[in-house]
Amino acid sequence: MKRSDNTLLLILLVVTGAAGGAWYYWQQLNQSPVETIGPAPDDVAPAAPPRIGPIHPLEVSLPSSEDRELVPLPPLDDLDAYLRLELIGIFGGTLDALLANDVLIDRFVATVDNLPRSRVAERIRPVGRLASTFTVEIASSDDSFILSPANFERYTFLIDSLQYADIESIVDLYRRYYPIFQKAYVQLGYPDGYFNDRLIEVIDHLLETPKPEQPIRLTRPLVLYEFADADLEALSSGQKLLLRIGDEHAATLRNVLIAFRARIASQ
Repeated sequence: MKRSDNTLLLILLVVTGAAGGAWYYWQQLNQSPVETIGPAPDDVAPAAPPRIGPIHPLEVSLPSSEDRELVPLPPLDDLDAYLRLELIGIFGGTLDALLANDVLIDRFVATVDNLPRSRVAERIRPVGRLASTFTVEIASSDDSFILSPANFERYTFLIDSLQYADIESIVDLYRRYYPIFQKAYVQLGYPDGYFNDRLIEVIDHLLETPKPEQPIRLTRPLVLYEFADADLEALSSGQKLLLRIGDEHAATLRNVLIAFRARIASQ
C-alpha cells in the first residue's frame, strides 16, 4: 500500500481500440465468407451515429469589462506558476511545499485520467508525499494487520482544506484553466476526447467506492501493504484512497465531489 496517498487526494482538491479494429479487419480479409441467416435488410436497425462533441460541454469563464474579479490567463510558459499561486490562495499555504515544481498542469491531467486504474505512476504525480507515515496495527500475527484509525489523521488537514474552501472559487479556477487542461488531455493521447467528460467519469467512479466493514484488514506480502479482501485490493487507486482516509473523511470528500460535479456537468 503506497504512502504517497496525498498525491491522489490533492488531485481531488481542484478537484486498444485501434489495435482491436485492425485485428478484426485482418481476420475478415483472411477468412472465407460464411453464409449467415439473419433479418432482412429492412429489419436491421440503423447504427447510431457517432457522438460529436462533449457529453458535458463546459462553459469557460472568460474575463470581461463587467467582471473585474476574473483575470486573463497568463502566458503559456507561466501557467504552472500562476496555477500554483491560485491553488495556494484557495486551499492555503500548506499546499505550496507539496506541489511539483514542473509541468504541474500535465501532471494534474494525467493523474486524474489514471485514478480509475490500478495505480498512478509516481513520475506523473503533481505533489509529493505526506511527512507522516502510513499507520497499521498488528492483528493476530506478523502476517495480519489492521488499518489503524490513527492513519486517518494524516489526511485531516487536507480534508479540512477541501471542506472549507469556497466551492465557487474552485469552479471558477477550473473553468478559466479548462482550455489548458483540455489541451494537455489531447496531448496525453486523446485527440477526440474531452477532459471535462473524463473528470466527471472519474468522479462518478469514485462515488461508487464500496463501504467495507470495519476494521479493514491488511496483509504485507512484500514491502507494501495490501487489502486482505481480494475485492478491495482489486479496486482502483482512487477508490482505495477513499478507503484509506477513513469513513468520515471519505464522506466529506464525497459531498465535495457531488457539489463540484453538479457545477460542471450538463446533466
